[in-house]
Amino acid sequence: MLHIPVQMLPHGEGLELPAAASEGAAGLDLRAALDEPVVLGALERALVPTGLVLAIPRGYEGQVRPRSGLAWKHGLTVANAPGTLDADYRGEVKVILVNLGREPVTVERGMRVAQLVIAPVTAAVLEPVPSVDETERGGGGFGSTGS
Repeated sequence: MLHIPVQMLPHGEGLELPAAASEGAAGLDLRAALDEPVVLGALERALVPTGLVLAIPRGYEGQVRPRSGLAWKHGLTVANAPGTLDADYRGEVKVILVNLGREPVTVERGMRVAQLVIAPVTAAVLEPVPSVDETERGGGGFGSTGS
């Protein structure tokens, strides 16, 4: 199991640390560290603080992903899903929430607003070449392999 150092900022004090909601869960629930509730109208977005600073080890990243229940029930999702937390980032984890629903949604302190998945990263360097190998698909784009 990977251990990740986490600093709780003053406005996050009293909130639970992110944790998996079940034994087989891939994500750790991120909670809103708000002083006041935030109401998101239809198509509005907000930058929601979590009160956390993570020291993700080199070779890993944090992926901030939507919670399926919020998306289904309220149309609330992560605008840049998945958001990436790089291993060398040491700022507060914040979640860009957007309300894709028709009704306003109130985000309150302690509400589980997103999930964090820690994943390995493969380092890559792009190498210029005169041409790349051919494949059966070739340059077929969106929908070219069927619906």
